[in-house]
Amino acid sequence: MQTFAYSNPASVADAVKAGAETDAKFLGGGQSLLPSMKLGLNAPAALVDVSGIAEMQGISVGGGKVTIGGATTHAAVAASAEVQKAIPALADLAGKIGDRQVRNRGTIGGSLANDDPAACYPAAVLGLGATVTTNQRSIAADDFFKGIYTTALEEGEVITSVSFPIPEKAGWQKFKQPASRFSIVGVFVSKGPAGVRVAVTGAGANGVFRASGLEAKLAGNWSAAALNGATIESTGLNSDLHGSAAYRAALIPVLAGRAVG
Repeated sequence: MQTFAYSNPASVADAVKAGAETDAKFLGGGQSLLPSMKLGLNAPAALVDVSGIAEMQGISVGGGKVTIGGATTHAAVAASAEVQKAIPALADLAGKIGDRQVRNRGTIGGSLANDDPAACYPAAVLGLGATVTTNQRSIAADDFFKGIYTTALEEGEVITSVSFPIPEKAGWQKFKQPASRFSIVGVFVSKGPAGVRVAVTGAGANGVFRASGLEAKLAGNWSAAALNGATIESTGLNSDLHGSAAYRAALIPVLAGRAVG
């Protein structure tokens, strides 16, 4: 792995300043960035470690939403009694990300900024109609994801927190790749302030997306039965050694039905 400078600022302002001074990457838990550096796919001149910034950590519930600091680990979200009570499906999702090491190092902000097309958190953010807050602005979930490993984040932007509206009902189902535990297909469903939403990860060639046809069916009847016979067009879905596009298309309504319960 190449040489690089390293800093661990104590505040968001200091992190942004450090990042602007060099060809730097912001480092959360490092579960995606560091492996890519080891493979030579990423070669930043500097790493700015934001994992220890206090203002980017923690979980709060109030005003009808759950707000999670950008440097909060998956394990902390999964273990939070507040999240388990307010949005059980979100705690369930966090508890099934990767393995124990990944959950204890990886952060919600890092996962969203990386936007892996098979990552779990993008489905929760899009499926709940969350808001991503950076050091510069607030970004609605529908405007945040732009494609594979591509988001609305601009140079110098750091995800400081994510706010999830508390839904009436929500559920999460993942058909995982057994080695990596990434989603071959993952589906997050919710009914709440943002309406009925169905977000799919792992299946789309362009990353996470909403399944509007399934949303329409559930809006009329929130039940697994409402999805009986529902189909998803396979055009534009991934096809690889883990499953064909047709296979993934068939999985989506099945998993959505299970998530509804």
